[in-house]
Amino acid sequence: MDFKQNNNSPELKNEIKDIVDLILSDYEKGRDVDKMDVYNQPDRDAVKDIVIKLIRIIFPGYYRDKVYKSYNDNNRIAVVIEDVIYNLQKQIAIAFHHSPEYLNATDSTLDCGARCITHEFFKQLPKIREYVDTDLQACYDGDPAAYSKGEIILSYPGLTASTINRIAHELYLLKVPLIPRMMTEYAHSKTGIDIHPGATIGKYLMIDHGTGIVIGETSIIGDNVKIYQGVTIGGLSTRGGQQLKGTKRHPTIESNVTIYAGASILGGETVIGEGSIIGANAFITSSVPAGSKISMQNR
Repeated sequence: MDFKQNNNSPELKNEIKDIVDLILSDYEKGRDVDKMDVYNQPDRDAVKDIVIKLIRIIFPGYYRDKVYKSYNDNNRIAVVIEDVIYNLQKQIAIAFHHSPEYLNATDSTLDCGARCITHEFFKQLPKIREYVDTDLQACYDGDPAAYSKGEIILSYPGLTASTINRIAHELYLLKVPLIPRMMTEYAHSKTGIDIHPGATIGKYLMIDHGTGIVIGETSIIGDNVKIYQGVTIGGLSTRGGQQLKGTKRHPTIESNVTIYAGASILGGETVIGEGSIIGANAFITSSVPAGSKISMQNR
């Protein structure tokens, strides 16, 4: 290979053209990866921006805004709320292209459906904030290393992940395609905590440290549950693939349960009874009664 080739030489231009033609022709094979309707896909950066602004709405006194300037706090938050309403509605309308319910729908129908769902979602914000406040309290009560609630809000990945999950879960319940998962995967990339937006989670959740936690779509988690890093609340097997869609594949964790680092709890029929303590690195594939204490045997 001639590394001294002139960048303006006809030979190089022809070589580049051949490469471009090769790749463009590869798009004509009709595979899923060849799809090119980019304007019918939600914008990842826009969804991320929506999440960040929703967190500002949930915690209005903790995050400064680089764009909106106002001496009146209510006015400042009102501008952010209206901005998110507009942009979330826009992204939901785009996401509806992936919903069988809106197949062949007109732009007017997509916009109308997106507007209704966006408004319904925002009516759930007080409930989301109520649940987030209980998570904050659980983190503070359960961690002697926390010196203030502000420290938790601004620096604890567990609260960030659970807050984003609670946002995404409401959109999931409203049957919004794609966007809830995009939100929780943003949280996953930011915190190392992977919670599917379909998971049902009660009040006072405490995620301590958090890195490596996985909580599956059909998990049900009660109130006052404490989960340490590396815990998997997952499916027993995924060999059935798409045939398992819609079935309960993940465990139920009843209230007042503590799950220590590295534990794996698997299976849709598995129930961890109320008040149980699951020790570090335990591997559980069947139900345990209330008040159980499960630990790995020392050797």
